[in-house]
Amino acid sequence: MNILITNDDGVNAPGLLALSEHMGKLGNVYVLAPDKNWSASGHVKTMHRPLRVRETTLANGFPVLTTDGAPSDCVALALLGLIPVQLDLLVSGINPTANVGFDVTYSGTVTAAMEAVIWGIPGMAVSLDSPGNHADTLDYSQAAQAAVQVAEFIGANGLMKGILLNVNVPYRPDGEIRGVKTTRQGLRVYRHSLVERADPRGRPYYWIGGDPPTGIPENGTDIGALTEGYISVTPLQLDLTAYRSMDSLRDMTLDHR
Repeated sequence: MNILITNDDGVNAPGLLALSEHMGKLGNVYVLAPDKNWSASGHVKTMHRPLRVRETTLANGFPVLTTDGAPSDCVALALLGLIPVQLDLLVSGINPTANVGFDVTYSGTVTAAMEAVIWGIPGMAVSLDSPGNHADTLDYSQAAQAAVQVAEFIGANGLMKGILLNVNVPYRPDGEIRGVKTTRQGLRVYRHSLVERADPRGRPYYWIGGDPPTGIPENGTDIGALTEGYISVTPLQLDLTAYRSMDSLRDMTLDHR
């Protein structure tokens, strides 16, 4: 299996290092990742400037490629031929915080997997549900092991066309993860606030701030599974059509005058 790895935290992120080391158990690993942090960047595609790519190495000496483009640019560049092999799977991560609920629309981690699906190869995003006040170095090993097992499942069973998997792993001591659940998206609760300040010349500027988001731990959802200590695997689709609403719109008429 030829596996492409990327992320949205940058090529030097420890989650990327852990993922690349563990995925080597399944086949050939190729890394093409951003040269800076693109967290909460969403599904970005760079169209109006050239993209630069250079060779570098991870902390363990593994040779990789990095670019000044976004996570989805990394996937596109690789699949357009920058990685000169037939790629079988894209794995994005490991993100240091969970990507659940509506987060998937913001997440560069998840949208990199979306880009892979657009190009016709299976994609999965992997995130670690670490506590917000965690002061020590994060341990990505359990999330990486979970990613390997999900990747093995994809390799053996495939994925339906247009589907990607969003994998979130609880941050628990070794042996305390209770298992895995297939879930739906939960309801993320955001508490954003607008912070207005003035620069040295008196001109206003703004931050979108607020407390970290929380979620409703409803049974059957990604948030609920993480709360209970389970790995959450949520199948996502790129078709955003609200089919249940189509009938209510069929009688719409517009005045073309």
